[in-house]
Amino acid sequence: MTYPIIGITADAESAGTYSKLPWYALRQNYAGAVAEAGGLPLILPHEPQLAAAYLDQIDALVITGGAFDVDPALFGATEQHAEVVLKPARTDFELAMTRGALARDMPVLGICGGQQLLHVALGGALIQHIPDEAPSDIAHEQPNPRTEPGHDVIIAPGTLLRRITGRDRMPVNSAHHQAAKGCPDGVVISARAPDDLIEAIEAPAYTFCLGVQWHPEYAISPGDNAILQALVTAASEHR
Repeated sequence: MTYPIIGITADAESAGTYSKLPWYALRQNYAGAVAEAGGLPLILPHEPQLAAAYLDQIDALVITGGAFDVDPALFGATEQHAEVVLKPARTDFELAMTRGALARDMPVLGICGGQQLLHVALGGALIQHIPDEAPSDIAHEQPNPRTEPGHDVIIAPGTLLRRITGRDRMPVNSAHHQAAKGCPDGVVISARAPDDLIEAIEAPAYTFCLGVQWHPEYAISPGDNAILQALVTAASEHR
């Protein structure tokens, strides 16, 4: 049996915790959720010059989240909020992979920070710090465990996300201080939180281009499982 190969971007950490040298990291449930959905997970180190070679080997791309932010200069901001933390090498790599995957119409799923990077790659901007720019009663950096829901999202009718999940509303976990902002040409806002913050985006010009602000790899609802399964199915059809 052959499995569609799902490339998953790793995080990168500086020396001093796990190792005395810089190291890559990925939570096991990213890879586990892909495997459970029928894909073959492949973790991608940050080598932008090898982006085309990586893309030759995979059938779909997952852009993961992490405790860092996309450089505001990439969406035209002239100032950087004090809470913004950058990982330039990771962002350069993920942008190269995302743009290359879209050019090939390869299935792409952006998760949390990956959704934000996908939004920027598609021409959008970001709210740099939700508490300052879009204050809300909803704790988007939820205090309870990520294995539990933090709030619901409302899914727009007629969207890819609605077709995948079969739901107009679903519970999600939430771990972000930034969010997608605006709606560039070619992008559809497919889900919002009750406070109207953007929670999912998609680009219908592509076969499968979806970003979700939450973490479906935790599988806190059937809709989460459906998202990973839809990605793997799209990857199989792309091969």
